[in-house]
Amino acid sequence: MKKIGILTGGADCPGLNSVIRAVVRKGMQEGYVVTGIKNGWLGLIENDMRVLDVKATSGILDRGGTILGTSRVNPLHDEDQIKSIKENYSRSGIDALIAVGGEETLKIALALYKRGIIQVVGVPKSIDNALSGTDYAFGFDTAVNVATECIDRLHTTAESHHRIMVVEVMGLHTGWLAVQSGIAGGADIILIPEIPVDLDELYDLLTERHKRGKLFSIIVISEGTKVEGYLPRLPGSATPGMEKRRFGSVGEYLAKTIEDHTGYETRVSVLGYILRGGTPTSFDRVLGTRMGVKAVELVKEHKFGKMVNLRDNKIRFVDIEEAVRERKAVTPEMIEIANVFTPRTN
Repeated sequence: MKKIGILTGGADCPGLNSVIRAVVRKGMQEGYVVTGIKNGWLGLIENDMRVLDVKATSGILDRGGTILGTSRVNPLHDEDQIKSIKENYSRSGIDALIAVGGEETLKIALALYKRGIIQVVGVPKSIDNALSGTDYAFGFDTAVNVATECIDRLHTTAESHHRIMVVEVMGLHTGWLAVQSGIAGGADIILIPEIPVDLDELYDLLTERHKRGKLFSIIVISEGTKVEGYLPRLPGSATPGMEKRRFGSVGEYLAKTIEDHTGYETRVSVLGYILRGGTPTSFDRVLGTRMGVKAVELVKEHKFGKMVNLRDNKIRFVDIEEAVRERKAVTPEMIEIANVFTPRTN
Protein backbone atom coordinates (compact mmCIF):
# COMPACT_ATOMS: atom_id res chain seq x y z
CA MET A 1 0.00 0.00 0.00
CA LYS A 2 1.14 3.54 -0.66
CA LYS A 3 1.88 5.81 2.26
CA ILE A 4 1.30 9.52 2.91
CA GLY A 5 3.14 11.36 5.65
CA ILE A 6 1.81 14.53 7.28
CA LEU A 7 3.53 17.02 9.58
CA THR A 8 2.56 20.33 11.14
CA GLY A 9 5.44 22.79 11.45
CA GLY A 10 6.05 26.26 12.89
CA ALA A 11 3.65 27.96 15.27
CA ASP A 12 0.37 26.28 16.09
CA CYS A 13 -3.01 27.74 15.14
CA PRO A 14 -6.68 26.73 15.21
CA GLY A 15 -7.68 24.46 12.33
CA LEU A 16 -4.61 22.23 12.13
CA ASN A 17 -6.52 19.23 13.42
CA SER A 18 -9.20 19.66 10.75
CA VAL A 19 -6.49 19.26 8.09
CA ILE A 20 -5.04 16.18 9.78
CA ARG A 21 -8.50 14.63 10.08
CA ALA A 22 -9.32 15.35 6.43
CA VAL A 23 -6.01 13.94 5.16
CA VAL A 24 -6.57 10.73 7.14
CA ARG A 25 -10.18 10.25 6.00
CA LYS A 26 -9.53 11.11 2.35
CA GLY A 27 -6.23 9.23 2.31
CA MET A 28 -7.76 6.04 3.65
CA GLN A 29 -10.63 6.40 1.18
CA GLU A 30 -8.06 6.49 -1.63
CA GLY A 31 -6.21 3.45 -0.28
CA TYR A 32 -3.28 5.18 1.45
CA VAL A 33 -1.76 4.52 4.84
CA VAL A 34 -1.35 7.86 6.59
CA THR A 35 1.63 8.39 8.88
CA GLY A 36 1.69 11.29 11.30
CA ILE A 37 5.12 12.86 11.86
CA LYS A 38 5.56 14.33 15.32
CA ASN A 39 6.72 17.88 16.08
CA GLY A 40 7.27 19.20 12.58
CA TRP A 41 10.59 18.59 10.87
CA LEU A 42 12.01 17.34 14.15
CA GLY A 43 9.91 14.19 13.75
CA LEU A 44 11.65 13.36 10.48
CA ILE A 45 15.03 14.09 12.02
CA GLU A 46 14.35 11.83 15.01
CA ASN A 47 12.21 9.27 13.13
CA ASP A 48 9.27 9.98 15.44
CA MET A 49 6.17 8.83 13.55
CA ARG A 50 2.95 6.90 14.04
CA VAL A 51 0.18 5.58 11.85
CA LEU A 52 -3.01 7.63 11.93
CA ASP A 53 -6.46 6.17 11.40
CA VAL A 54 -10.10 7.11 11.97
CA LYS A 55 -9.90 6.28 15.67
CA ALA A 56 -6.78 8.41 16.20
CA THR A 57 -8.42 11.42 14.54
CA SER A 58 -11.93 11.07 15.91
CA GLY A 59 -13.20 14.01 17.95
CA ILE A 60 -10.39 16.42 17.04
CA LEU A 61 -12.24 18.74 14.66
CA ASP A 62 -13.08 21.32 17.34
CA ARG A 63 -9.71 21.18 19.10
CA GLY A 64 -7.12 23.92 18.74
CA GLY A 65 -3.43 23.18 18.35
CA THR A 66 -2.27 20.00 16.66
CA ILE A 67 -2.39 16.40 17.84
CA LEU A 68 0.95 15.84 16.07
CA GLY A 69 2.75 18.56 17.97
CA THR A 70 4.93 21.15 16.29
CA SER A 71 8.28 22.91 16.47
CA ARG A 72 10.25 25.67 14.76
CA VAL A 73 13.25 23.44 14.03
CA ASN A 74 14.79 24.36 10.68
CA PRO A 75 16.95 21.52 9.31
CA LEU A 76 18.33 23.65 6.48
CA HIS A 77 20.90 25.02 8.92
CA ASP A 78 22.40 21.58 9.58
CA GLU A 79 23.54 19.08 6.93
CA ASP A 80 23.45 16.25 9.48
CA GLN A 81 19.76 16.94 10.09
CA ILE A 82 19.09 16.99 6.35
CA LYS A 83 20.88 13.64 6.06
CA SER A 84 18.70 12.22 8.87
CA ILE A 85 15.55 13.44 7.12
CA LYS A 86 16.64 11.80 3.87
CA GLU A 87 17.37 8.49 5.58
CA ASN A 88 14.25 8.40 7.74
CA TYR A 89 11.97 9.51 4.90
CA SER A 90 13.35 6.77 2.65
CA ARG A 91 13.26 4.12 5.39
CA SER A 92 9.67 4.95 6.35
CA GLY A 93 8.34 4.07 2.91
CA ILE A 94 6.49 7.39 2.67
CA ASP A 95 5.63 8.12 -0.96
CA ALA A 96 4.66 11.76 -0.42
CA LEU A 97 4.66 14.24 2.43
CA ILE A 98 1.94 16.78 3.20
CA ALA A 99 3.61 19.70 4.99
CA VAL A 100 1.16 21.91 6.86
CA GLY A 101 2.61 25.23 7.94
CA GLY A 102 3.41 28.84 7.27
CA GLU A 103 6.10 30.59 5.30
CA GLU A 104 9.12 28.99 7.00
CA THR A 105 7.72 25.45 6.98
CA LEU A 106 6.85 25.70 3.30
CA LYS A 107 10.26 27.15 2.40
CA ILE A 108 11.90 24.17 4.10
CA ALA A 109 9.58 21.81 2.23
CA LEU A 110 10.44 23.50 -1.06
CA ALA A 111 14.19 23.30 -0.42
CA LEU A 112 14.04 19.59 0.44
CA TYR A 113 11.84 18.93 -2.58
CA LYS A 114 14.27 20.71 -4.90
CA ARG A 115 17.12 18.61 -3.53
CA GLY A 116 15.18 15.45 -4.37
CA ILE A 117 14.89 14.40 -0.72
CA ILE A 118 11.08 14.43 -0.45
CA GLN A 119 7.97 14.56 -2.60
CA VAL A 120 5.78 17.22 -1.05
CA VAL A 121 2.44 19.01 -1.13
CA GLY A 122 1.99 22.09 1.05
CA VAL A 123 -1.02 23.28 3.03
CA PRO A 124 -0.92 26.93 4.22
CA LYS A 125 -1.68 27.97 7.78
CA SER A 126 -1.27 31.46 9.18
CA ILE A 127 -2.98 33.69 11.71
CA ASP A 128 -1.22 36.62 9.97
CA ASN A 129 -2.65 35.79 6.53
CA ALA A 130 0.73 36.79 5.10
CA LEU A 131 1.13 34.06 2.45
CA SER A 132 0.74 35.61 -0.99
CA GLY A 133 -0.23 32.32 -2.63
CA THR A 134 -3.72 32.15 -1.12
CA ASP A 135 -6.61 34.50 -0.38
CA TYR A 136 -6.87 33.05 3.12
CA ALA A 137 -4.96 30.52 5.18
CA PHE A 138 -6.83 28.67 7.89
CA GLY A 139 -6.24 30.01 11.40
CA PHE A 140 -6.67 33.64 10.35
CA ASP A 141 -10.44 33.77 10.73
CA THR A 142 -10.28 32.37 14.26
CA ALA A 143 -7.56 34.83 15.27
CA VAL A 144 -9.58 37.76 13.90
CA ASN A 145 -12.64 36.63 15.84
CA VAL A 146 -10.68 36.24 19.09
CA ALA A 147 -9.03 39.65 18.66
CA THR A 148 -12.38 41.26 17.87
CA GLU A 149 -13.95 39.85 21.02
CA CYS A 150 -11.03 41.14 23.11
CA ILE A 151 -11.34 44.61 21.55
CA ASP A 152 -15.08 44.57 22.28
CA ARG A 153 -14.40 43.81 25.93
CA LEU A 154 -11.70 46.49 26.22
CA HIS A 155 -14.09 49.13 24.87
CA THR A 156 -16.19 49.07 28.01
CA THR A 157 -13.30 49.42 30.45
CA ALA A 158 -11.64 52.12 28.30
CA GLU A 159 -14.85 54.15 28.26
CA SER A 160 -15.52 53.65 31.96
CA HIS A 161 -12.05 54.82 33.01
CA HIS A 162 -11.57 57.42 30.23
CA ARG A 163 -8.41 55.68 29.11
CA ILE A 164 -6.55 55.05 25.91
CA MET A 165 -6.24 51.30 25.37
CA VAL A 166 -3.44 50.01 23.15
CA VAL A 167 -4.22 46.50 21.88
CA GLU A 168 -1.20 44.68 20.45
CA VAL A 169 -1.92 41.78 18.11
CA MET A 170 0.37 39.41 16.25
CA GLY A 171 1.65 40.36 12.81
CA LEU A 172 5.41 40.71 12.53
CA HIS A 173 5.54 41.66 8.85
CA THR A 174 1.96 42.33 7.77
CA GLY A 175 -1.05 43.99 9.38
CA TRP A 176 -3.96 41.86 8.18
CA LEU A 177 -4.91 40.76 11.67
CA ALA A 178 -4.78 44.32 13.05
CA VAL A 179 -6.77 45.79 10.16
CA GLN A 180 -9.56 43.25 10.11
CA SER A 181 -9.96 42.94 13.88
CA GLY A 182 -9.63 46.72 14.20
CA ILE A 183 -12.41 47.34 11.70
CA ALA A 184 -14.62 44.62 13.21
CA GLY A 185 -13.94 45.82 16.77
CA GLY A 186 -14.54 49.49 16.05
CA ALA A 187 -10.98 50.62 16.79
CA ASP A 188 -10.27 54.34 16.61
CA ILE A 189 -6.71 53.98 15.28
CA ILE A 190 -5.02 51.04 13.52
CA LEU A 191 -1.24 50.80 13.18
CA ILE A 192 0.40 48.24 10.90
CA PRO A 193 3.93 47.24 9.74
CA GLU A 194 3.26 48.44 6.19
CA ILE A 195 3.02 52.08 7.34
CA PRO A 196 5.58 53.67 9.73
CA VAL A 197 3.99 55.55 12.62
CA ASP A 198 4.15 59.36 12.77
CA LEU A 199 4.00 59.92 16.54
CA ASP A 200 3.26 63.63 16.28
CA GLU A 201 0.30 62.88 14.03
CA LEU A 202 -0.86 60.23 16.50
CA TYR A 203 -0.68 62.63 19.45
CA ASP A 204 -2.67 65.21 17.47
CA LEU A 205 -5.39 62.69 16.61
CA LEU A 206 -5.79 61.70 20.25
CA THR A 207 -5.83 65.33 21.38
CA GLU A 208 -8.52 66.16 18.80
CA ARG A 209 -10.65 63.26 20.03
CA HIS A 210 -10.42 64.51 23.61
CA LYS A 211 -11.38 68.02 22.51
CA ARG A 212 -14.50 66.54 20.87
CA GLY A 213 -15.42 64.86 24.15
CA LYS A 214 -14.12 61.41 23.21
CA LEU A 215 -12.21 60.73 26.41
CA PHE A 216 -11.23 57.19 25.49
CA SER A 217 -9.62 55.59 22.42
CA ILE A 218 -8.87 52.10 21.18
CA ILE A 219 -5.60 51.70 19.27
CA VAL A 220 -4.89 48.36 17.58
CA ILE A 221 -1.25 47.80 16.64
CA SER A 222 0.57 44.92 14.96
CA GLU A 223 3.62 43.63 16.84
CA GLY A 224 5.90 44.45 13.90
CA THR A 225 4.82 48.07 13.44
CA LYS A 226 7.66 50.56 13.05
CA VAL A 227 7.45 53.23 15.76
CA GLU A 228 10.07 55.98 16.09
CA GLY A 229 12.37 55.28 19.04
CA TYR A 230 11.27 51.67 19.48
CA LEU A 231 14.09 49.15 19.17
CA PRO A 232 12.88 45.54 19.17
CA ARG A 233 15.09 43.32 21.28
CA LEU A 234 16.70 40.10 20.16
CA PRO A 235 17.47 37.18 22.45
CA GLY A 236 21.16 36.80 23.25
CA SER A 237 21.25 33.33 21.74
CA ALA A 238 18.88 31.20 19.74
CA THR A 239 18.10 27.52 20.12
CA PRO A 240 20.15 25.53 17.56
CA GLY A 241 18.23 25.08 14.34
CA MET A 242 15.79 27.85 15.18
CA GLU A 243 15.59 31.31 13.66
CA LYS A 244 16.19 34.22 16.03
CA ARG A 245 12.84 35.79 16.85
CA ARG A 246 12.30 39.42 17.77
CA PHE A 247 10.42 40.00 20.98
CA GLY A 248 9.46 42.80 23.31
CA SER A 249 6.22 44.73 23.17
CA VAL A 250 5.82 47.64 20.78
CA GLY A 251 2.43 48.14 22.41
CA GLU A 252 4.01 48.83 25.79
CA TYR A 253 6.41 51.32 24.23
CA LEU A 254 3.59 53.08 22.39
CA ALA A 255 1.42 53.29 25.52
CA LYS A 256 4.27 54.85 27.50
CA THR A 257 5.13 57.44 24.87
CA ILE A 258 1.46 58.42 24.43
CA GLU A 259 1.03 58.91 28.17
CA ASP A 260 4.32 60.84 28.45
CA HIS A 261 3.48 63.22 25.58
CA THR A 262 -0.27 63.72 26.06
CA GLY A 263 -0.83 63.12 29.75
CA TYR A 264 -3.75 60.83 28.93
CA GLU A 265 -3.94 57.67 31.02
CA THR A 266 -2.95 54.81 28.73
CA ARG A 267 -2.93 51.06 29.19
CA VAL A 268 -1.80 48.18 26.98
CA SER A 269 -3.15 44.71 26.39
CA VAL A 270 -0.87 42.30 24.50
CA LEU A 271 -3.04 39.51 23.09
CA GLY A 272 -0.08 37.41 21.93
CA TYR A 273 -0.58 33.67 22.06
CA ILE A 274 -4.23 34.03 23.03
CA LEU A 275 -4.78 34.51 19.29
CA ARG A 276 -3.26 31.13 18.46
CA GLY A 277 -5.23 29.01 20.90
CA GLY A 278 -8.72 27.73 21.41
CA THR A 279 -11.53 26.36 19.30
CA PRO A 280 -11.38 27.11 15.57
CA THR A 281 -14.27 28.92 13.92
CA SER A 282 -16.57 27.03 11.57
CA PHE A 283 -14.88 28.84 8.65
CA ASP A 284 -11.44 27.56 9.65
CA ARG A 285 -12.75 24.04 10.27
CA VAL A 286 -14.31 23.91 6.81
CA LEU A 287 -11.33 25.58 5.11
CA GLY A 288 -8.88 23.22 6.79
CA THR A 289 -11.03 20.26 5.77
CA ARG A 290 -11.26 21.41 2.16
CA MET A 291 -7.51 21.97 1.99
CA GLY A 292 -6.74 18.58 3.54
CA VAL A 293 -8.91 16.77 1.02
CA LYS A 294 -7.35 18.69 -1.87
CA ALA A 295 -3.83 17.89 -0.62
CA VAL A 296 -4.54 14.15 -0.88
CA GLU A 297 -5.94 14.64 -4.36
CA LEU A 298 -2.72 16.39 -5.42
CA VAL A 299 -0.69 13.51 -3.99
CA LYS A 300 -2.82 11.02 -5.93
CA GLU A 301 -2.26 13.04 -9.12
CA HIS A 302 1.51 13.26 -8.43
CA LYS A 303 1.37 17.08 -8.42
CA PHE A 304 4.29 17.67 -6.11
CA GLY A 305 5.97 20.94 -5.24
CA LYS A 306 2.50 22.49 -5.06
CA MET A 307 0.59 24.24 -2.30
CA VAL A 308 -3.16 24.05 -1.84
CA ASN A 309 -4.75 27.49 -1.90
CA LEU A 310 -8.04 29.36 -1.79
CA ARG A 311 -8.87 31.63 -4.72
CA ASP A 312 -12.31 33.18 -5.22
CA ASN A 313 -13.69 30.73 -2.61
CA LYS A 314 -12.52 27.76 -4.68
CA ILE A 315 -9.82 25.35 -3.59
CA ARG A 316 -7.04 25.32 -6.15
CA PHE A 317 -3.26 24.92 -6.04
CA VAL A 318 -0.15 26.93 -6.83
CA ASP A 319 3.60 26.26 -6.96
CA ILE A 320 5.07 26.46 -3.45
CA GLU A 321 7.85 28.59 -4.91
CA GLU A 322 5.32 31.19 -6.05
CA ALA A 323 3.43 31.05 -2.75
CA VAL A 324 6.48 31.90 -0.61
CA ARG A 325 8.17 34.33 -3.02
CA GLU A 326 6.82 37.38 -1.19
CA ARG A 327 4.63 38.25 1.77
CA LYS A 328 1.11 39.50 1.18
CA ALA A 329 0.93 43.08 2.40
CA VAL A 330 -2.36 44.68 3.40
CA THR A 331 -4.01 45.87 0.20
CA PRO A 332 -4.74 49.54 -0.57
CA GLU A 333 -8.44 48.61 -0.71
CA MET A 334 -8.43 47.37 2.90
CA ILE A 335 -6.46 50.44 4.02
CA GLU A 336 -8.97 52.69 2.29
CA ILE A 337 -11.88 50.93 4.01
CA ALA A 338 -10.14 51.22 7.39
CA ASN A 339 -9.57 54.93 6.79
CA VAL A 340 -13.32 55.53 6.58
CA PHE A 341 -13.51 54.67 10.29
CA THR A 342 -9.96 55.06 11.59
CA PRO A 343 -8.12 58.15 10.39
CA ARG A 344 -4.60 56.72 10.79
CA THR A 345 -4.37 53.66 8.52
CA ASN A 346 -2.85 55.64 5.66
